[in-house]
Amino acid sequence: MSTTLHISARGVDLDMLRRPFEGPVQVRLADEVLARVDRGREVIDAAIARGDTIYGVNTGFGKLADRRISPDDLLELQRRLIVSHMTGVGEPLADDVVRAMLLVKLACLVQGHSGVRRDVVLALQALINADVLPVVPSQGSVGASGDLAPLSHMAAVLTGQGRVRVRGEETDALSGLEIAGVSPLVLGPKEGVALINGTQASTALALRALFAAEAVFNAAVAAGALSLEAVAGRPAALDPRIQRIRRQHGQIRVAAALRRLVEDSPILAEEFPGRRLQDPYCMRCQPQVMGAAFDLMQFAADILLREANSVSDNPLIFPDEAEILSGGNFHGQPVAYAADIIALALCEIGSLSERRTAMLNDTGMSGLPPFLVKDAGLNCGYQLAQVTSAALVAENRALAAPNSVDSIPTSAGQEDHVSMATHASRRVHRMAVNAAYVVAVELLCAAQGVDLRAEGRTAPGTRPVYDLVRAEAPYLDADRVLAPEMEAVQSLVLGGAFLTHGDVRYADEAGTEDGR
Repeated sequence: MSTTLHISARGVDLDMLRRPFEGPVQVRLADEVLARVDRGREVIDAAIARGDTIYGVNTGFGKLADRRISPDDLLELQRRLIVSHMTGVGEPLADDVVRAMLLVKLACLVQGHSGVRRDVVLALQALINADVLPVVPSQGSVGASGDLAPLSHMAAVLTGQGRVRVRGEETDALSGLEIAGVSPLVLGPKEGVALINGTQASTALALRALFAAEAVFNAAVAAGALSLEAVAGRPAALDPRIQRIRRQHGQIRVAAALRRLVEDSPILAEEFPGRRLQDPYCMRCQPQVMGAAFDLMQFAADILLREANSVSDNPLIFPDEAEILSGGNFHGQPVAYAADIIALALCEIGSLSERRTAMLNDTGMSGLPPFLVKDAGLNCGYQLAQVTSAALVAENRALAAPNSVDSIPTSAGQEDHVSMATHASRRVHRMAVNAAYVVAVELLCAAQGVDLRAEGRTAPGTRPVYDLVRAEAPYLDADRVLAPEMEAVQSLVLGGAFLTHGDVRYADEAGTEDGR
C-alpha cells in the first residue's frame, strides 16, 4: 500500500516528508505548480532566443563559466554535464533515502524557479509513483555546488543511463523507465544543471536521521520512565513547577511525558527504609538533558523542513520579473549544521541512557541484585550488555565531532568553501542506529529491574512499554544469549514502536505545539 502525497503551492510538510521512509508513495501535482513550471521555462526560452549569456545554459560550469558554448551544442552541454559528474563511489544510498531525494527534488523543481520543462517534472513524478529508484553511490559529494555527484547519478536515469532498483531488484535505467512508463529524456538547456545543483541528497539523508532520532528519543523517554520505577526513584523531580521556572520548552514537554508515564505507579508511591532522598542526575535530570536534546532536534527539523521546500539550484529564474539570477543557494551549510545538531542530540540521548543502564546494574545504586540477576557470580546477568552500551556511546562520541566546520576547496578554487553536508548527514543515521541499541539495552534492564523489584507491577503508562519488551525478551532467571533480544528490541526502537509512549514529536514549525 502506498501513500498519496498532494504537492501544491504550499509545498511539503514534515508528515509528507516522513512517508518516503515508510515505503512507496504516490505523488499528485496541483495544476498551479505545473503552471509555475511552464512560466519558468518560458523565461529561459526567451533569454536563449535573445542570445543572453546565462551560466550553465550557454556557458561552461564552475571554473569554466567564462567559456561561451555554441548554440548548436546546448543540448550536448547538458548531456556531458551529467555524465562528467557521475563520479560517486561506495555503497549505494538506501532505497528510502533515494525515494526521499526524488521527492525533495520534485518539490524544488515545481516552484518554477529552475527553468525546466514540464516533461522533466512529470518524469520525476513517474519514477516516484512507480517506485523506480536510481542507484546512487553514497560518497563523492562535499555539499558545495549542491550534491553534484549523487544527483548526477539520479538525473542520468531520466536520460536512460545508469542503474535503478525496482522492488529490491537492480536493472538498467532503460528498463526502469519502461516500468515507469517514461521515455528517455533529451535534456534541454538549463535542465541538467537544474537537476544536479541542489541539496536534495544531503537533505534526504539528514531527514532519515531526523526521523530515526525522533524514534530513538521517544524510546529513551519511555525507557527512562521504566528505569525510574525499577530503581524506585523520586518523581518529585518531574513536578511541573520545577520545569516552568526553567522556561525551556523541551524540558517542560519531556517532564510532562515522564509524569504521564509514571502516574499512579505502585512502585513510586511506596516508601521504604533506605529510599534515596535525591536520585543521581541520570534519573533526576532527565527533563533537563532530554528536553535540551529535543529542542536541538526541533531546531534541526525546522531547518530541514525549510530546506525541503527550498529552491537550491543555480541560476534561478524569477518569472514575475522575467529575470535570471546567479547565486549560491546550492551551498549545503544549513543542512550540515542541522546534521551536526542531530548528532549532538543523539550522542547525549545515548549517553544518558547508558548511565541509567549502569545504575540499574550497580546494586549499590539501584538496590537491585548485582547485574539484575539472581545468583550473581554464577550468573553474569546484564553485565556485558552494559559494556556493549558503553562501547556504542564511545563510538557515537567520536562520530559526533562536527563535520560542518570542515572545508576543502574544489574546482580549481572556484568552490573554495564547501559544507560537507552530505558526509555530515550520512554519518548521523549510523549514530541513530547505535543509540537505538543503547536504549534497547536500557529497556531490557529496566524491565528486568521492575520484575525484580515488584514482580512486573508498573504504572499504567509504562505497562505497554514493559509489555513490548517482554514480548521479545522474557525474564532473565539464568544466563542466556542476549544478543538476539537486544537486536529485537533495537528493531522496535528504530521502527517507532515507542513513539506514542514517549509522545514527544516534532512540530512543523517551532512553537506550533503546546510546549509552554
